[in-house]
Amino acid sequence: MTVVKRLGDAADMHERNLEAAVTRVPQWNGKAISYGALVGGLTNQNWLVDVEGDPRRYFVKVPGEGSEMFVDRVAANEAARNAHAAGIGPAVVFFDPKDGVEVSEFLEGYRACTNADFGDAAIQADVLGLYRQLHAGPRLTLTKTIFDMIEEHVEQGRELGAHFPPDMTWLLHRYGQAKAAFLASGLDLVPCFNDPMPGNFLVGADGAAKPMRLIDYEFASNNERSYEFGVLFAEMFFDDEVSNGLIEQYMGSVSRQTIARVKVNRALADIKWASWAVVSRKLKDWDFDYQKYGVWKYMRARDVMFDPRWETWLRLV
Repeated sequence: MTVVKRLGDAADMHERNLEAAVTRVPQWNGKAISYGALVGGLTNQNWLVDVEGDPRRYFVKVPGEGSEMFVDRVAANEAARNAHAAGIGPAVVFFDPKDGVEVSEFLEGYRACTNADFGDAAIQADVLGLYRQLHAGPRLTLTKTIFDMIEEHVEQGRELGAHFPPDMTWLLHRYGQAKAAFLASGLDLVPCFNDPMPGNFLVGADGAAKPMRLIDYEFASNNERSYEFGVLFAEMFFDDEVSNGLIEQYMGSVSRQTIARVKVNRALADIKWASWAVVSRKLKDWDFDYQKYGVWKYMRARDVMFDPRWETWLRLV
């Protein structure tokens, strides 16, 4: 947090939106409130809030413009509350379904993970532990598979005139092969997180021994279990040896079929996030090069789809 302000000191649109949001929290009515912006996040405006007489601090999420195209806020709130009930996420203290403003406890003594942290076997094991609990939890109201996500983004991009790569037809052909293979085999649907940005995993700051926590459930849905690992392994740049070892840790064994399902989902994950990025480029003027990010993700998807083992993986799925 940088500059701290008090209620009534708002100087720009984002601060005014935050002040309007906190006045809706019933238990804060009439209390002195101070706030400051938190860095990070590509979808929302995030804030740290102090409330007079309250020993806890709070994380306030004000949805960003255009985020409703990607995020079902009611479903995200359901997933966040389920995660807290399972002991893996912060408590949600307020939610407004009209616009998705959400207030949760700020987890003191924690820090966000980085990509470098995921090279630590202990961190990897903690992530698997969180996923076991999440996947074993109650089904979410929202079922949105990786196939639903990709097709949604492609359609949005076409409507907005997004800049897709010249070989998008070929990429979608490969995508269609993957979808057909999975639908023929059958989907293993479980509550999934779907968004393993390193910063969504929190660990004890300064080496403190604290259980890992998972935050930000905006993209959570019932989804294919192997996608959860495909997108995780892609995000963390895990090689085959590490990936297969983690599959074995989670499943208790590792099979050619599971490896194939995860491998194909690595490509699907990059198609999904690449398409999300080129759509976001048309919606936002944030200081982030969405188009470049999308080009890179499409490139990684090609790397898997050009692999000579692609057809074998599809048959094994």
